[in-house]
Amino acid sequence: MLRRIFAFSLVLLGLCVAGRQPARAQSALDWNALGREGTEYLSRLLQFDTTNPPGNELAAAQYLKSILDREGIPAEVIETAPARGVVIARLSAEPPSAPDQALLLLAHLDVVGVDRAKWEVDPFGGVTKEGELYGRGALDDKGQVIANLMAMLAIKRSGVPVKRDIIFFAEGDEESGGDLGMLYTAQKHWEKIRAGYAINEGGRVVARPDPAKRAAAGGVATIGVQNSEKLSYAVEVIATGPSGHASMPLVGNPVVHLAAAVARLAAYQAPAELNTTTRRYFEQLAKIEDPETAKWMRLLEDPMRGAEAARRLSENPAWNSMLRNTVSPTILRAGLRVNVIPSEARATLNIRLLPGKDIGTFVQELEKVVADPQVKLQAQAISQSDAPSSPFDTPLFTAIEKASAKVFPGAVITPYMSTWGTDSVELRLKGVVAYGLLPFPLTDQQIAGYHADNERIPLDSFREGCRYLFEIVREFVSSP
Repeated sequence: MLRRIFAFSLVLLGLCVAGRQPARAQSALDWNALGREGTEYLSRLLQFDTTNPPGNELAAAQYLKSILDREGIPAEVIETAPARGVVIARLSAEPPSAPDQALLLLAHLDVVGVDRAKWEVDPFGGVTKEGELYGRGALDDKGQVIANLMAMLAIKRSGVPVKRDIIFFAEGDEESGGDLGMLYTAQKHWEKIRAGYAINEGGRVVARPDPAKRAAAGGVATIGVQNSEKLSYAVEVIATGPSGHASMPLVGNPVVHLAAAVARLAAYQAPAELNTTTRRYFEQLAKIEDPETAKWMRLLEDPMRGAEAARRLSENPAWNSMLRNTVSPTILRAGLRVNVIPSEARATLNIRLLPGKDIGTFVQELEKVVADPQVKLQAQAISQSDAPSSPFDTPLFTAIEKASAKVFPGAVITPYMSTWGTDSVELRLKGVVAYGLLPFPLTDQQIAGYHADNERIPLDSFREGCRYLFEIVREFVSSP
């Protein structure tokens, strides 16, 4: 009897000890090896020509699926049109989490076009040169696709307890409106990507340009977490007037009226306005800027000196665009022959509005600026919708703060309103807390490589960003 009681006690003790053991033993990660692996994946992904139009993302999506299959992570490619597609994969929590607790990691596979004659290397060759990986999409947005992939692989390999589902989503058609990417998936397969939280492109990890400072703690100056964005509109400027033979100049020449209107519109500056995001952005940035710049940032809402503060800060093109609605003429069209005065001349403006602003009201403002009865403005219909900003009092933002302190000590974290659009709008409209956070530490000069000739990413920044994103994901999914 005593022997049976002793044996039973040992069983109970064993069960109690087993209950305290993690489901999987955690193992250390070799980030040098992971960095090399990620670089190989990115180099190969850059070799898929996914210029949009036409896109052709399907083959790239199938390549990513092959990696996920090899790792034992369930993945699915969805063909959205011939040769077009997305890939979705899920690393499930144990037990699976509720959809509103899941984390969506998304990035897009399509890229903008290239002028091959202006590239030093094959833009679709995945070429490494002097420590940088060249290729269209290296920054926008295939680098983030692979960073997302490496975060998921590293979480699985490390044995980190996963208490929230992680969804990997490499989408397409972002550069042309998203009808065959985000919009298609959200409308037809929402349950496959449904999540409470998301990390997408749109933010910034701004590195100090001095290599010596970069190597030391505090080498990253700011981390901009995008939580809102401006909306883009196309507005046609149409000048009309009498046509005739160019040998006899006409006062009502539409080309002349169009040129004058475009010049006025380009010179126009809408009033500066702060919203919740930009107010906190400048407050945070003032902590690290030089004393003179910081002074003007703190005076933006001063009744007496606010206008002067906005004028001075607007000398920086990025800050200017964050402070106001903007107008950029981008296309001019007029004339058929050199000796014919046309009856119509047109220009296209790219308008970027602050969140919550109405395009109709802004066009009325611009008509007053033009003040020419021969010229009218016409906004083109768009399918975009204004989305609410994502809040910052969330578990995901807390995870970003903790991971940032670990990987980039001394960096100032700021909210960020991007002046360009992302697919996060569609997620925010569905109630998802979506943050833009391109994780790679880059200088302002390197960031300017977006959509540029010879687009490239420094390999050390890519590898550092992969580890940073992993730390964010690990911090977030390992806590309920």
